[in-house]
Amino acid sequence: AAYAASKAGVIGMTRVWARELGRYGIRVNAVAPGFVKTEILASMPQKVLDEMVQHTPLRRMGQPEDIAQAYLWLACDAASFVTGAVLSVDGGLVVGT
Repeated sequence: AAYAASKAGVIGMTRVWARELGRYGIRVNAVAPGFVKTEILASMPQKVLDEMVQHTPLRRMGQPEDIAQAYLWLACDAASFVTGAVLSVDGGLVVGT
């Protein structure tokens, strides 16, 4: 419950700060990563990891580089008209299987 509440808080803060700071040309966005292959997941049983992958439409775990690329895009000129967004980088997990 605490994790879900903290995520909701980040989303809310992202939208509020985007609205408040936009007039100064400051963009505020958030990245919502899905299952990413990191040391934290290394301790999970393989069966659990396999189930996670099965619930992800792209049928793979994310890599740290996938998340980094999202941040790079948000920071570049190509995203200069993006603010208040929460970018799901989750292999489609948010839309389900």
